Amino acid sequence: MIRLRSRSAEDTRAIGGVLAGVAGPGDLILLTGDLGAGKTVLAKGFGAALGITEPITSPTFTLVREYDSDPPLHHLDVYRLAGPGEVTDLDLPSLLDDGGITLIEWGEIVRGAVPTDHLTVELDLAPPDDDPDTRIVLVSAVGGRWAARMNHLSGVLAPWVVS
Repeated sequence: MIRLRSRSAEDTRAIGGVLAGVAGPGDLILLTGDLGAGKTVLAKGFGAALGITEPITSPTFTLVREYDSDPPLHHLDVYRLAGPGEVTDLDLPSLLDDGGITLIEWGEIVRGAVPTDHLTVELDLAPPDDDPDTRIVLVSAVGGRWAARMNHLSGVLAPWVVS
C-alpha cells in the first residue's frame, strides 16, 4: 500500500494524472471514500492526463459516462446502486474487455462483484487537526496486474508519499 497526503484539490487532480500515466487498457480502478473526499476531483485529473478536454462530472444519475481518449475512459458512479448484485446491469465485463480504462467512484459498493485484479484508491478526509483541504490517499493493488506496477507507482507518486 502507498500512503499519500494531498494538501489541495490541485494535489488530488495531480495524483489522478499520475495514476492515468501508469494505467493502461483493461485496467480497473476503484475510488472509495466519503462524500466530498475528492473522488471526482481525482477523476478529473485522471481524465485530463488522458487528454480529455470536456468537463468530467460525476455520473451519479447516468451511472456511466464514456470519454473519447486513448485508451477510452469509462467513468462510473455507483453511489445509487443497492449493492454488488446490481453491477450486472452495468455490463462491467464488456467495459473491461473493450480496451478502455474503467474508473468507478464509490467502488466499495461493488468491490465483491468486480474482478479481483484492480487498483483501489481510498480518499479519506484529513484528521480534525489538519487543514480541511488535506486528504489521506491510500493506493493499494488487488491482484497481480497492479502489484507488478506498485514500485513504479511509488516512485511517480513520491511528491505525496508519507510514512
